[in-house]
Order: sequence, then structure tokens, then C-alpha cells
Amino acid sequence: MESTPVNWEALDALIIDFIRSENLVEDAFSNSSPSPLSSPSSSSSPSISSSSFHARLIIRRIRSSIESGDIEAAIDLIRSHAAFVLDDHRLLFRLQKQKFIELLRKGTAEDLEAAIGCLRTSLAPCALDAYPEAYEEFKHVLLALIYDKDDQTSPVANEWAEKRRYEMAGLMSSVLRACLQAYDPVFSMTLRYLISIHKGFCFRQGIVSPVSDLTQRLLLEERDAPAPPLESLYEAPPFDEVDIQALAHAVDLTRQGAVESMRFAKGDLFLAFQNELCRMQLDVSVLDELVKEYCIYRGIVESEMQMIAGTVKGNQSEIGYSSSRDWSSSEVDISMSKHSDVENSSFNSTLDGSPTHNTDISSKQGADLESRYSSEVTGDYEDCSTSWSLQCEHSRAFLRHRTHMTGERTKRKRWRRRHTDVNCINSESSVNFLKAQEEDTKRKLISDTRNMEDKYEIILGLKELASRGMAAELVVEISSMDPDFFTQNPVFLFHLKQVEFLKLVSAGNHNEALKVAGSHLGPIAASNPSLLKVLKETLLALLQPDENALEKELPLNALANSLQVELGRRIGVEEPQLMKIIRATLHTHTEWFKLQMCKDRFESLVKIDSLKEVNTNMIGAVKSKKSNLDSSFSTHGSSQVTTTSSSTMTFEDGSSSTPASSRDFLWEESAILKVMEFLALPRADAIQLLSQYNGNAEAVIQQLFG
Repeated sequence: MESTPVNWEALDALIIDFIRSENLVEDAFSNSSPSPLSSPSSSSSPSISSSSFHARLIIRRIRSSIESGDIEAAIDLIRSHAAFVLDDHRLLFRLQKQKFIELLRKGTAEDLEAAIGCLRTSLAPCALDAYPEAYEEFKHVLLALIYDKDDQTSPVANEWAEKRRYEMAGLMSSVLRACLQAYDPVFSMTLRYLISIHKGFCFRQGIVSPVSDLTQRLLLEERDAPAPPLESLYEAPPFDEVDIQALAHAVDLTRQGAVESMRFAKGDLFLAFQNELCRMQLDVSVLDELVKEYCIYRGIVESEMQMIAGTVKGNQSEIGYSSSRDWSSSEVDISMSKHSDVENSSFNSTLDGSPTHNTDISSKQGADLESRYSSEVTGDYEDCSTSWSLQCEHSRAFLRHRTHMTGERTKRKRWRRRHTDVNCINSESSVNFLKAQEEDTKRKLISDTRNMEDKYEIILGLKELASRGMAAELVVEISSMDPDFFTQNPVFLFHLKQVEFLKLVSAGNHNEALKVAGSHLGPIAASNPSLLKVLKETLLALLQPDENALEKELPLNALANSLQVELGRRIGVEEPQLMKIIRATLHTHTEWFKLQMCKDRFESLVKIDSLKEVNTNMIGAVKSKKSNLDSSFSTHGSSQVTTTSSSTMTFEDGSSSTPASSRDFLWEESAILKVMEFLALPRADAIQLLSQYNGNAEAVIQQLFG
């Protein structure tokens, strides 16, 4: 799993979109845009799509009001921002019924009179035309007038239960989210999808997840109630069974649940998928800490010490912190509070709204590098303790010189706490809270940080050298900082010298290129036979007529990312926990769809394909450009054929999983869907049964029901 290749630049782009969409960095919201997941059919409200962030804040306020029992405030907010939702008397009836219960719950004489008034003026009239069972429910809830709320044996104990608040809050959130087009950022949905598949795969295969402690805290078991489809859609024409089964198994629904979701989305499969993903609940406090840790590690936002310094010098009322909880009690072990001030211009330009694209052609390459580095490096990761400051003096001087040579770069963005209430933004109480929190954090972090700041400054600086292809300078810097690094990690030296060789060839300096190959590439490959093939392909670059293609197509980002992780470990800087989650979940996503023996129809929608889009060979990009695969899906209703192949996955604990069958076979997609539908089975189980009856779906069904 550690060797799973990931396009970290694609993840950077998703993260940057997330922190801007959620207004987690200063001045981010001014440039926010609608979620790229929004389909053409779902973007018909321009006034809503231009303010998706504020719409999500309003939904959070409505949710909070309902969960606290203030139904009247929730109804007022809905009337102010989405009055058309209350035209659905089914929803209005449920809200008024909950309002009646909450007024009774208060227990005062005035509230009792208000509850009776609610019955007469609102609840009873609405019960007449809400839905067929509404009037019976109305008569039943009247029993709450004579049964105590603490009587667990009363016939209305369920009506008194506080869980009804959360069910109602989830239902209204689902409806408002779809009506206001206030969907979560793509990364939030991607994480939900990957973790849900990861949990299901590990449970099904009986495997202990190496990131279970994080995924359990991050993705909660509870889901919001599904939004009810319009009554006019109850007689909608039947949907394609391929779509129903794909949705049901992607987000763990029953077949009927998938049909209802499709009805609400008016037959739009991808919109239904989006609605179902957003029903899954994430712990946003844990998510924000994980994202913040990753952003600091990757040089996207400022470190804590830099924010504190800026707070002292600047206007404190404009600066916030990401965590809404005390750092000392945070459940996530975040050690990234001591990061550096080395800027990353490509990330900053994206945050500033420039057209720079983060997932360029070089960012899609280097899977072989990632897997080879993670499996072959053998260095120990102990801190370069006592002599650290002496070892890095030269690197600091070089980095300062390099920064001067390349010019002043854009400063990184400042992180700020998530705003959970529209009214609290820029309010006096909020400012006072932030000031107190900043002072408290400053006292906790002011000591013992300079050493770590230096480490992160140098690691990010070396990463930038690698991403720019300055291999010769990078070898000198790393050797001066850690003389044993390349001795213990010769594969890194090989690939850095490979970059140097290719740059010399592209510049037409063949004599120097051959010297590099003879003095470094040859000896390293001789002691590591797995590199001989790579060496041979590298030497073919001498015949490459297109000199400009060499520098453009090198997978420098993969090399830079691997170096950042390995160098960081050696000096006591661990990689972010979010990177571990992404590696593990991408791995199980791949293995899950091997078991399902089909392609994930939704992976391009949540950008999973871009996270996996890496080249398998460093020199392969030089020889030929990677073709862009068409991401369009198969035509609905067409005859599809499923092929299977054997493969085995291995986890860190040594356990492995193998698909149901190890022999190749072909089954008609219609037969697979028929078994899945009639027996309510996962795709892998349906295929396994078909293999026992030579692909005859009728025989499988008759045997089980006979």
C-alpha cells in the first residue's frame, strides 16, 4: 500500500479548491466559483451558484437551529432564503409537527398556549393535504398533550425523542443542499467516496485497515435522511438497471433507495450520486486539521509561527485559526505547527487566481519512481540531532541565494478558522475569541520551534530544486546536509543523475552526459539489476531528435515528492496523515473494482482518475506522450461484456486478498445485473455465482429459489 502511486499535484489542486471554497484562507472567497461537479442540468440557479459558500453557511445555521429545537428560527431562515422549499407541504407539515413538540418540551404555560395555537393555525391545516398518512400522524401527535416527555412507555415516546431533531435537520439539509445547489467542494466528496469504499472493502475482505483510526473519526456512520422526490415523479418511467445498480453499490444503498434517489434527481445519475455523497457526514474539525497539516507540509499555507508573527504585526480582527477546539485536546496528532516560510510559487499562483495549471504533463508521471522509492529505500529516520544547525547552514545560505536569483515570490496564504455561523463573521465576540485563541496558541508554540522551522524551510527548498530539474545542485545540497543519504538511498542518486544526464543531452552536451552516465548511472545500475532496463532506455535519449521534449516530459514532480517524504523522515518530519489516507484509499479503490470486474463510472466525477494519473516509466514519457483516455461512459443499454483477471493485494499487516476466481471468463452484463437485482447481491458475488452455472442467470435464480 505504501507503494501506491499518487499524483500529489492533482491532490494539491483539489485541496486548493477545497480551502478556497470553504473560505479557509484569507481572501479566498472573493475568487470562489461553483463546484466543478455541478452538471449542466443542475446549474440553473446563477444567483445561488455564485454564493455557494454563503448558501452552505445558511444551511448549517438552519441545521443548527433544528438540532437545538428552535424550529421557528429555522422556518424563518428557510422563508428568507429558500421560501419555495416550504411550498412542499410534506416538509412543512413535518417542521410544524416538530415545532409543536418543541413548544411542549419547554413546559411553561405560555409555551403550552403557543403549542395549541400552532395546532390550530399551522399543523392541522397542513395535515389535510400534506400526504395521505399526515392526518393520522396529526391525531397521533396530539397524545403528546397528555403523555409526559420522560415516559418511555408512552405511545408517543418516539415523537418526544431528541433524535427526531437530528433526523429532521438531516432531511432539511438534504433538500436545501439540492435546491440551493450548495454542494460540498469536490475534495470533500472524493474523500467520502474513497473512505466508504475503503471501509467496505476492508470489512468484506476481513482486513484491518492501516488508517482505520483516522477514517473512523473522519467519516461518521450517520447519514442525513434522503430528500423525498416530488410526488409527480412517483410514476416516473423506469430507470436503466445499469444506473440503479451502479448507484446502489457506489454509495451503499438498497435498490429501492437508489430508485428513490434517481427520482429525486429526475433521472440524472451523477446528480443522484452527488446528493448521496453529501448525505454522508464528515467531522469537519478533523478534516480541517488534516487539510491544514497537508497544506503546511506542501507549502500552500503559512505555518503557525508565521501566522502568529503576522498576527502581532497586523490587524488581529482579520486573522483566524482553523481549529474550533483547543489544540491541547485535538483528536488528530498534528505536529505541523512548526513549519517553514519557503514559498511555492505554483501553488500560490493558483490561490491567487492565476491561470497556472497544477496538473501539468509532468505531474502525471513517475509512478515507477514512487513505488521504487518507497520499497527500496533503507535509510534510518532518526533526527540529525546535535549537528543539525551546522549541517544546514550551507543549505540555508544557498536557498537564500537561490531565492534572490529567482526573484521575490508571492507570499503564501494565511489559514483561518472555519466560520460556522453567518452572523458570527466579523462579529465582536468572534474577534475577541480569535484574539484569545491566538494569544494562547502563541504561548504554546513560541518555544522550541526554530529548529523545526529550519528543517521545513530546507526540505521545501530542496523539493523546489527537484521540481525545477536542478539535479546537480540538489545532489550537492543533500550531500552537504546528510552525507550518508545517497549511500543508503542509491536509487534517488540514480534518478537525479538520470535527470542531469537527460538535461545535458537536451542541451547537446553529449560528452558531459556520457561522463555522468559512466561515473554514476552505470555503477549504480550494476549494483541494482532492476535499474539496468531503465539505464538502457535512458541512453536511448541520445537518439531523441526532439530536444525540447526531454525537459518538458521529465516526471520531476514525482521525484520531488518522493524526495520530500524521504528527506523529511530522515530529519524527523513525518509526512501528513492525509497522504497516508489517500494512498490507502486509492489502493483499495483499485482493488475493489478489480473484484467488481468493471470500471468505476464515477471516478472522473470526483477526480479519482486524476489522482491515479501517473506515468509508469520515467523515460517512457520521453519516448512517447501518454495518450489521453476518453472519460465518457458506455452508452446506456448497450450489451456489455465483463472480463476478469486474477490479482492479489497485500496490506502492511501482511494479509492479502484475492478476487473470487482466478480463471479468465466472459459473462454478459445483462446476466450479472439480473443476478444482482433478483438476489440483492454485490457484483463480485453475482459473478462468482454465475461462474458456478456457466453464466446462466436463470439457473442461478432457480437453484436458489427452488
